[in-house]
Order: sequence, then C-alpha cells, then structure tokens
Amino acid sequence: MSRLTVAYIDLETLAHNARVIRAHLAAVRGPSAPSLVGVVKADAYGHGAVPAARTLVDAGAATLACADIDEGLALRAAGLEVPILVFGAFSLGDLDGLFEGRLTPTVSTPAAARRLQDAAARRGVRLAYHLGIDTGMLRLGLRHDNLVRTLPAILAAPNLELTGVYTHFATADTPGDELFTRQCRNFEAAGRTLEALGVRGYMRHAANSGALLADPATWLDAVRPGILMYGVAPEAFEGRIDVRPVMSVRSRVVAVKGVRVGETIGYGGRFIARRPTTMAIVPAGYADGMDRRLEGRGWVLLRGRRVPIVGAVSMDMLALDVTGTAVEPGDDVVFTGRQGEDAITMAEMAGWVGTIPYELLCRIGNRVERIYSRP
Repeated sequence: MSRLTVAYIDLETLAHNARVIRAHLAAVRGPSAPSLVGVVKADAYGHGAVPAARTLVDAGAATLACADIDEGLALRAAGLEVPILVFGAFSLGDLDGLFEGRLTPTVSTPAAARRLQDAAARRGVRLAYHLGIDTGMLRLGLRHDNLVRTLPAILAAPNLELTGVYTHFATADTPGDELFTRQCRNFEAAGRTLEALGVRGYMRHAANSGALLADPATWLDAVRPGILMYGVAPEAFEGRIDVRPVMSVRSRVVAVKGVRVGETIGYGGRFIARRPTTMAIVPAGYADGMDRRLEGRGWVLLRGRRVPIVGAVSMDMLALDVTGTAVEPGDDVVFTGRQGEDAITMAEMAGWVGTIPYELLCRIGNRVERIYSRP
C-alpha cells in the first residue's frame, strides 16, 4: 500500500447481496422470478467494475449493464461474456465499439435507430437492442404517448432486432409517490402499444433498487438493482432485506498534536480551540472523496468511539478532535464501515452533508487503493 487511505471491497458480501436479492425474488414469484441484471456503471458505483461484474455473474446475474460503450468494452476486455446492456446515448464515433464489443445498445430516439441501422447494414449484421421508454422522467427514451408515431419506422429496420424494452423510475424510493404510480401505468400502456404493433417476445425491465423493494408488480422479466446490490437500501426500505455494505473506507492517523486555547487549525482558521485540544491528522481529503461539508458535521471511528471531523477538509488531509482519547500515529480510522461495536454507513455520511450515498460512493477517488477480499 503506497497510501494510507484505502477502500476495502468485500466481494463475498457483494455475492451475498446478489444471492439475497435473488432469494427475495424467488420467495415472492417462485419459478417465474425475474432474472437479475448486474448494474456496474460508474465503475460499479466506485467498487471496481471488473471485479464486481465477475462476482455478480458468478452469483447469478444473467446480464450486465453499464453507462456507456467504453465501460462495456472494458468488461469485454476482462473476458466477461454475458450480454452487456448500454444505458446511455451514443454518438456516431462510438458505433464501432458496439459491434466490436458485442454490446446491446439502448435506442432512445428515432435518429439513434437510423444510425444503428446504417452501421449494422454496412457490416452485414443484425444488431440486438433494447428500447428505452420515457414514461415521465423526461431524460432519455421515446415518449410513451408518442409510440404509435415513432415506433413503426424503428421496428421496420431490417438490421435491428428488438430484444428488450425498459423504463426508469424517477421516484421509486418514495412510498406512495404519484409519479411512480403514473410511470407504472404509462409503461403498461406502452406495452399494449407494442402488442398492437405486433411486437412480442422481448424482455421487459423497469425495477431499480427502490421499485424492487416497493412493488413486485414492477419486476416483470428482469430487475436492475443498482446501489442495493452494493449494500445501500433506499432509506424508506432500509432493513427490508439483508443486504450489507460492500465497501469500507479507512485510513490511519499520521500525527497527533496539541492545540492551545484560541489557536486555529486548517484553511480559513474556522476551527478555534475553546479549550486545550488534541488533534489527530489523517491523510484523507476531498481528493480522496471526503466531502468538504464534513467539517464540523462528520464523524469517524477511532479506537472504538466516534470522534468529530473539525476544521476544513483540505485536498489531502483532515483533522479530528481526539481530546480525551489516547491516540497514536498509526491508529486505524474508519470513515465508513465497522470498528468495535459501532459502524458508520455511507448513507449516514451522506445525511451529514445533505447528499445521497450514490454520490459519495462514486466520488471515492482513483488514488484511494481498492483492496479486494474475494468470495
């Protein structure tokens, strides 16, 4: 280890989470349980796309999903052979990678379908794709209420084969939200339109983490739990199934020093010692993903107790108020994870700074070494 701040990734826990999710699906739906899509976009939410993807496939994921073509190509280069769905939009320059990597693109616009058809025809191949339906999130996807006009030309493309249809929910994490209910209805209506156009036999998927826990009616043929797979459940559904955090972020104390009354510490001098204070310095900062808003709000575990983060979080280090605790250089510091009888979750840290755990996971910097314990 060249740096002291590291992220421990427990791949056995990731496999456990996948098994728990699959068991939950089977308990409700039995033999007709939907298949599992392993979502590994954004470097598997900061956990490492390739090791996460291998673990999820071994644990039963039938398909992988990523954000763009480069992410898909990295999975293929690592030897993964299951179908790989690309969620994002693509440009003309990206198309070679789709064919080289045998990736499944999402068609979200008629223009995208035309580009894919032209590219597939030039290569003399037939390309499988999934259709993205915008049911109310108003990002990518064909509008659900305009399919009669937009779909026929796409379906007529001789070198394209529709193998899946999906949508994405905007508010599945919020129980009873009207938009979620409306999106469900809109997706059902889109299915009826497809049937009227003679389209059958495709895979339907809609359930993200929140929908998977909220409503089995959304499970359809496959489910796409993202952050749930990595052990973070939407707050409203926390504890509903036994998923566990996969990542633990840790560092070590590198210096301990006394601060006199009236002295300040850190950029801006915002922390002023009101009593004789003992500070511990930790080599983790915002370049490692530690949010600057942790100043005066965040906590870490040190010697089995919570101690506060004080003073400005700088690029490479931060300070802890360890007054009254016997602390020495080399002591283990836990930002997220368990130490002794206590644990700090990424969701708890996100609450301190007013964001979501997705953001904090994805912001753990590249210079934070990932250390994997394997199944």
